[in-house]
Amino acid sequence: MVYGLLFQVLNINAEPYRALRVGILSVGIEVAASVSELSVRWSIDGDFWDIIKISKVAFMAMIRSFFVLGFYNMIRLNQSVQHEEAQRQQTERILLLVSDLYEESVQLGKTLSHAEQITRESYELYRELQQDESLKDRDHYARQALRISGQVHEIKKDSQRIFAGLSKLIDAESGVHYMASQELGELIIRTNSKYAQSLDKSIRFTLDVDPLLPKLHVYTVLTLINNLTANAVEAMKDNGRIDVSIRFLPGKEDIASFIVTDNGPGIPQRKREMVFTPGYTTKYDEEGQPSTGMGLFYVREVAESLGGTIELQQDEEENTDRLQTTFRITLPLRKLTEKGR
Repeated sequence: MVYGLLFQVLNINAEPYRALRVGILSVGIEVAASVSELSVRWSIDGDFWDIIKISKVAFMAMIRSFFVLGFYNMIRLNQSVQHEEAQRQQTERILLLVSDLYEESVQLGKTLSHAEQITRESYELYRELQQDESLKDRDHYARQALRISGQVHEIKKDSQRIFAGLSKLIDAESGVHYMASQELGELIIRTNSKYAQSLDKSIRFTLDVDPLLPKLHVYTVLTLINNLTANAVEAMKDNGRIDVSIRFLPGKEDIASFIVTDNGPGIPQRKREMVFTPGYTTKYDEEGQPSTGMGLFYVREVAESLGGTIELQQDEEENTDRLQTTFRITLPLRKLTEKGR
């Protein structure tokens, strides 16, 4: 009863939790409760307690309290680690999801640009048709051109609303827009390691990151490098190696170089110029349905829109009969860093 009363009065469960405070107070409460018990016994049977008994009680109280406290802290630590791991996995899922949304928003932005251009050209065609007196039924064709211009303009407005909603969703779902290069690289490696395992492939990944690189835009890097790395995973037959490098371009500290190298089956010489063609693919699912063939085309489009380049290089790997396929993307750092820094 004394133990419970003191436990409640001293508010041992008070937040924030401090292990040392709880340990010291628990020992004190244990000693006080034991002394109370000894006092009651002394009043009943005359068994007087002395300093030796108190010392033994204090020693046992210390052992019991800190043993229980240690066990409790182990449970709390395990829960904390599990919670942190769950949060990390959730953050990764959100980053990858938003990365996919970002990819779609880039494509939609390009569609908006094309729609604007088509609207403008259709209206110019309408004006030219109106002024061309040699054309029969020019009014009819002019109205057709004007109607097409109006329809494309409506499509553009609808696309703008979708684009605005998509951009708002990306901003709402992502608390992080810039991330350290090492963390980004590790996220790419973890994601594609899991992807390789899901395909029953044994692939060894390596990561090389320049520690002097500034924080980079998460979704641009994930969209580009994750695409290349996933392609490399899919190209592997059963096993192999994929190397990912994120560094400054040698001799140029204002340009970032992203390199993905694999020792898979390689790309035949006659097909190397075709890999960036929209719709071209060498990947088919179990039912024989081809992939969209838009991955590398999209990567090149994004890289070039940011003022960068993408190159494909293929060599024979040393001491093996494998080919070494390398994709290198170079991008201006000012397009990847916060406020161009």
